[in-house]
Parts: sequence; C-alpha cells; structure tokens
Amino acid sequence: MTSIRIGIQGDYPMGLLPQHGNRLSKFCFVNLLILFISTMSFASVASSVQALDGAVPSSTVALSAEQVEKIKGKKLTAALVWHGSSPWVNAVSSGAKEAFNKLGVEVVAVTDAQLDPAKQVADIENVSALKPDFILSLAIDGVSAKSSYQKLVDQGSKLVLLSNPIPDFVQGKDYVGIVTDDMFGMGKAAADLMAQATKEQGDIAVIYHDASYFITNNRDRAFRQHLSNYPNIRIAAEKGFVNEHETSNIAAAILLQHPNLKAIYVSWDTPAEGVIEALRAQGRRDIKVISHDLGVSNLVDMALNGNMYGVVSDRPFTIGETMAKLAALSILGHQAAPYTLVPYDKVTQPNIKTIWQQAFNQPLPNSLSRALAH
Repeated sequence: MTSIRIGIQGDYPMGLLPQHGNRLSKFCFVNLLILFISTMSFASVASSVQALDGAVPSSTVALSAEQVEKIKGKKLTAALVWHGSSPWVNAVSSGAKEAFNKLGVEVVAVTDAQLDPAKQVADIENVSALKPDFILSLAIDGVSAKSSYQKLVDQGSKLVLLSNPIPDFVQGKDYVGIVTDDMFGMGKAAADLMAQATKEQGDIAVIYHDASYFITNNRDRAFRQHLSNYPNIRIAAEKGFVNEHETSNIAAAILLQHPNLKAIYVSWDTPAEGVIEALRAQGRRDIKVISHDLGVSNLVDMALNGNMYGVVSDRPFTIGETMAKLAALSILGHQAAPYTLVPYDKVTQPNIKTIWQQAFNQPLPNSLSRALAH
C-alpha cells in the first residue's frame, strides 16, 4: 500500500502512498514536505492516529437483484479519480469497473495524478465537466483538493473515498463513506509474522513511517502494540523515515550498531526494498524482513528464500468492487458505514501465488512465476 495505499497504501499509501502497492512510489521530497510534518517522533504520530469508529467489513456491502435492476435503469456514469498508477491502483480500477459494468454504470474517466496534488486538483476540475453521478477517489492532499471535491459534490456527484479522509467533510453529506484496509488487523498480523520469523525471541529493529499518515500510522502502531504479546522479542533500534528511498542508509546504520538483529519491520513494500538492499550489501541473509503490501521485487526475494520473510496484504480488487457498490447503493438512499474494511492476508512463501491472484484478480507476473519455480 500495496500508491497509496491522508490518511497518506496505501497501501495502500497510498496514500504519500504505500502501494496501497506502491502508494509512495516516486513521490518527490518536495511534495512530501508539502503534505507531511516530517519531524514528528513516532510517539507523536502514534498519538494522533484516528480510530475507525463504526467500521464494518466489506462483506456486508451487497445489492439485491431488485436493487441491481433499479441501478441499471438509471443509466448512471462514474469517474475514477486516482492519486497515481501502479499494479495496486490498476487492481482497484479493475474491481470498480467490473462492479459498475454489472450495474450498467458507464465509467467515463479514469485519471492519474502522478502523486502530484496540483495535478489531482486539475483532474478533479476536468472531471467535473463530465458531471458524473459517482466519483471514486483517493485524495493525495485533502486540504488543497477540498474545494474542487466540494464542487463535484455540490453538482450532485456521490463521492466514495479510498482510505484518506478529507478535512471537515461530513460523512453522509459530503461523501458516501470510506473504504480502506483493516489497518489495525494488518498491524497485528505483521507482529504475528515477526514472531514466526524470530521464533518469538531476539532483537529486532523497527523502521517506521515518520509522517502523519492515516494508513501507515495505524498499521505501525498496531504492530508495536501487538508485539507486546511476545515479551521475548525486543525492539533494539527504531528509526523513522519520510522519503521511502532513505531506508537503505537507515538500515545500514542500524546494522552497524546492532549486528545481532534477527529481523526488521518496515512500514510498507517499497521502503522494505531499500532495507533488503542494505542487508544484501552486508551479506546478512540471516536477518528477516516483515512488511505490508505486495510488490514483485520483494515477493521474488521471498520466493527465493531471501530476506523477505512475510508481508501483510490487503485486497485492492475487492476495494474497487466495494467502492462501486457503495456508490450505487447511495443513489438508492442507503446510508454507508463511516468506514468499510477490506480483508487482509498474511503472505509467506507457500501462499504467494494464491494471495496474489486473490488480491489482484490476475495471474502472477512472469518474474515471480519463475522465482517460485526455481
């Protein structure tokens, strides 16, 4: 999260987005400074995360045959206004398009803001001319884009958000609801994977996302909280990052000070690549890595019994499906829950293929297939 997915997945950063797939990917440092306060300590970030009050599972979102026919008869349109592009975002779009197609809703626009807040504002303004009935979107910077989203809402578009709240927007009035990861569940699952990787004992390091970002803050906090259930695992070192490309140097410095580490937790997939790069450079195949979101490079490493031990993945195709269904139900007067949570999966080498296909609804990439067959 995992281009997203501010809340910042994203995953899925992505918001700044972990891939909510590669949600932070290629996000320039200037934009990060605009969006986030990069000098926060982990404690201050953790204390500011938002609880998901009133959340329901995505499995509760369904349309009856009668409701489907009603929607089909309305000849509605939709626009997908995304923060960036990645396999994760493509899977969200695919899920939304498939659901809309079954409902007779025409998708009239799909935009890619290239993780640029200014471009996303322009995208929203351009889409508004099409007057779509539904808007599915992940806001890169809810503050700068707020007035543009408001114009869409005022002209009658139903807005469904992915992961990131928009400041001062009122659910049920300004937007339908928010579809997101089970961030707390994912953090706990990562702690369980850490326990498996270390056999429940030893020193570990935590390389966390040091910015105020809805998705990653909650996952990181839940990881730390649940790790307390394993008293023989000790956090020997922790360091925050804002730019995902900082993590290679961070990991190298930690290893010099703490050579006896057994494992490292990293907030999401792309910064985990830098950690694995540092481990390879020092010949430390013995140190395992735990992270979030599905990225091909790290899954190839996992398949080849490298440093990546396990990741926790959300289901981007299901996210898109659920957003489309909530949008359609809203036109019939259905009141969505504040948050709708998509399931997650713990991924280790034996189930890579199964989880990839479930998350993305598509076959494995060739490079990953070759690695698994190695």
